[in-house]
Amino acid sequence: MSRTPSLSSLRLFLQVARSLSFSETARMANLSQPALSRTIKLLEEDLGVRLFDRNSRNVRLSSAGAALLPTVERLTGDFDQAFRELKQTFEGQRGRVVVGALPSVAANLLPRVIARFRQSHPHVEIILRENLTSGLYQSLQDRMIDFAISIEPNAQAEIDFMPMLEDACVLVCHARDAGAIPDPAPWSVFRDMPFIGMEPRSSVRMLTDAAFARADIVTPALFECSQLATVGGLIAAGLGISLLPQSTLPLLANNPDIAWRAMQPPLASRRIGVSRMAGRTLSPAAQAFLDAMVSCDQCGDVIER
Repeated sequence: MSRTPSLSSLRLFLQVARSLSFSETARMANLSQPALSRTIKLLEEDLGVRLFDRNSRNVRLSSAGAALLPTVERLTGDFDQAFRELKQTFEGQRGRVVVGALPSVAANLLPRVIARFRQSHPHVEIILRENLTSGLYQSLQDRMIDFAISIEPNAQAEIDFMPMLEDACVLVCHARDAGAIPDPAPWSVFRDMPFIGMEPRSSVRMLTDAAFARADIVTPALFECSQLATVGGLIAAGLGISLLPQSTLPLLANNPDIAWRAMQPPLASRRIGVSRMAGRTLSPAAQAFLDAMVSCDQCGDVIER
């Protein structure tokens, strides 16, 4: 074999082998018959064998051509399949998406988005990684996630942020106390009842502390919890009340002993959106998932208001 045959010449061999007609193959390939004959002759020279036995009326595969045929069928089939899959990857129909999210977002928003997306993109693998805000931004920088659903970052030039929704803080209390608390609730309630807070380093606690400062409320935390489920358990036991972003309520397991009230001004909220590294192009699959998430009723059904 003097040189490796080209894929185009092998495809023409395959067409002739199947049709057993140079004229029909030339017509289908939009070639002149002499050009097709030259291509097959060069292929035979490259391989050092005769591929077809032909006369003025008949074309037949030679023994060497018959031996070559299944190899060419396999090669062209594998090539076509590979590029079909690659085309699907370029179109966002195949691939792998790694999404980072705050626990409240992962529990409330993303399951519905993922379920809808998988209906139209069944061959895209979705990996969901929950973390707190600082961990999400570190994962972004380390290329461990494609993008994050998080609160708005402090001025970081290397991170692009696209806001999606405002997540209002609400008062969370025991159901038996809800009747005595106006809706919306005054901030003075937190002077009268024990406060159950998240741990001081959490973004939720920093948000609620800032809200108390704006409302001129001083309320030391009776308990400081690292898990929202613990906050819910303490409230359900009648040990106090809390101030939490509304998106966290599903993490309290819809406990019938827990109720919530909107707050009077000054209103407190956090902005949740998509954070991604500036200048970093998302894969087609990741971009398709992001587009599906952003168009998910404009996130209007994410938090019941």
